[in-house]
Order: sequence, then structure tokens, then C-alpha cells
Amino acid sequence: MKEKLEALRQEAIAQLNDVADVQTLNDLRVKYLGKKGALTEILRGMGALSAEERPLIGQVANDVRGAIEGLIESKQQAFQKAETEQRLQAEKVDVTLPGRKMTQGGTHPLNKVIQEIEEIFIGMGYHIAEGPEVETDYYNFEALNLPKNHPARDMQDTFYITEELLMRTQTSPVQIRTMESMQGKVPVKIICPGKVYRRDDDDATHSYQFYQIEGLVIGENIRMSDLKGTLLQFVREMFGPNTQIRLRPSFFPFTEPSAEVDVTCARCGGSGCRVCKHTGWLEILGCGMVHPEVLRKGGYDPEVHSGFAFGMGPDRIAMLKYGIDDIRHFYGGDVAFLKQFARM
Repeated sequence: MKEKLEALRQEAIAQLNDVADVQTLNDLRVKYLGKKGALTEILRGMGALSAEERPLIGQVANDVRGAIEGLIESKQQAFQKAETEQRLQAEKVDVTLPGRKMTQGGTHPLNKVIQEIEEIFIGMGYHIAEGPEVETDYYNFEALNLPKNHPARDMQDTFYITEELLMRTQTSPVQIRTMESMQGKVPVKIICPGKVYRRDDDDATHSYQFYQIEGLVIGENIRMSDLKGTLLQFVREMFGPNTQIRLRPSFFPFTEPSAEVDVTCARCGGSGCRVCKHTGWLEILGCGMVHPEVLRKGGYDPEVHSGFAFGMGPDRIAMLKYGIDDIRHFYGGDVAFLKQFARM
């Protein structure tokens, strides 16, 4: 048996030295050291040996196994090293090549305008308030002096989820929620930026989803002149120091009196052009003094407190500011369009 083991060692070493790939190496491992391999077959005959011979043959068998396993491991390491070297050569990077220019993004024009509006009003002492986009009928309509079946509800074609839940049609519900949270305390000075939803057809000036920014001030002895001064300060910071405003009487259920606000055309300075349809004026927002019933719903006594509110569309302001003629450009994801504003 000793001679068989020595012959097996020589045969295995000779074949392992000629191995050229990993698959062949694995096949030889199974051939010589597997459960049904050559070494196992020889060792099955140890039962016929005497008690004195078994330890000697066992030692020889261990030496043979060790020699074969050592050579297999050495070959395996050599193959792994060669494979690593090959991968390094194939995947190497020339560090002397110039770097690739990273594409730098920019802020979306709508976000730019919203941030600018926020900064202007924060500079005037306002706070940012937020509220849910899925609203209740109470906060979106009833608390704003629009009870059920009120004809003015037709002014806003609404996405209803249930009879009492809807996608908010304006950010005005945030005003009511803020008034309730203040529990009658003054002053209140907030703006409420956010998305709103209406069942409009998409065209150059309308979208079923757009942005709105509401403003609310409540205190004692708040007058229409305070509203006008606030809006004049805002438009001059947004459009330039020579911008003028005019207020035209209008109607909103939640303000009384109410007004539409026009600004002098930023393109022609008020002299008249195609953008302003040769009037010299452009409409940008609606406003008014908070209706007494809305004050009561918010927890304020209209005999003691008064306030004003305004609402504007950042989409429209961005269109005026940047000379954009189609609101759909903001939501189309056209990179060529958005790149124009990357460094503004």
C-alpha cells in the first residue's frame, strides 16, 4: 500500500504541474482527493493491515494528501494572481487624462421665484406657514365664507375625493388653520406657498396643478392703505424700483372690499407693448380686507381685529419676470429650457 501511495503522489504531482486552467485544477482535486477519489480508494484497504502497519501507512497517506493539497493551493493562488493582473490591465485608468466636466444643475425657475418671494416677505417680518394639500371642505370653502351651494364655488372647479375631502383649490385654508392655532393672538403675519389643484384644461396660461402664495396679516387697526403699501414694496423688490401698482375693485367671498392688483409692464415700463396688450399694465394678484365672517371662523373678533389677505401665482410672476409665454414650459422637463435659468 505504501508503494501505491507513493505512485499516487508522483502521478498527481506530475498532472498538477501541467495544469493550465482553474477548471482542470478542480477536476484533479476531485479525482485525487474527492470522496470517490484515488486516495480514498487506496485507504479503504487499511482494514486489512496489521495494527503495527496502520499508523505507518496513515502517516504516509497524510503526507501524500498534504503534498497534493499544497500544490493545488499553490496553483490556485497563481491562477488568482494571474486573473487579478489581467483585470488590472484591462480596467486600468490613465490618470494623466483630463477629467470629465461635471454637468452642473440649477434651480428651477419656479423655485427661484418662490424663494425670492419668500425672502422679500421674510424681510418684512412675515413667517412661512404650510398646510395639507388634501383638505376638508370646511377649511377649503366653508371657513372662507363659501358655504355649501354657494354660487362662488363654481369659480373653482374642484377635484373631490369624497364629499368632504378634496385637493385644495387654494392655499387660503392655511390661513384658517393658522388663525385657529394662534387662538386669537396678534399679530399674525404669514405667507403660505404651496401647490393647488383645479380642474382646468392645460393650455398656455392654465394648468390643473400650479403654485399659489397666500398672504395674511391680522392685528388691530389694519387698513387698506397697509395692504397697498405692502404690495407696492413687494412689486418694487420683485420687478424693480420704478414699478407702480393699481388696485381695481373685484369680488372674493373671503375679503371685503376686494381688489385685483396690476403692475406696470416690466417689458415696456408702462408705455404699452405686445406683452401687456398695449395697456401698460399686467395683472398679478388678488387681495382685500379679510371678511368679518372669516375672522370669526378663525377665532377673532371683527369688532376688535382687522386684517388683509392677498394671493398670487408664482407661475404667472415667473412668466412675467422671465418673459415666458406658456406655463407648460415649467412642467415639461425640457432640459434645454431649464438650462437658461441655471446661472440667473
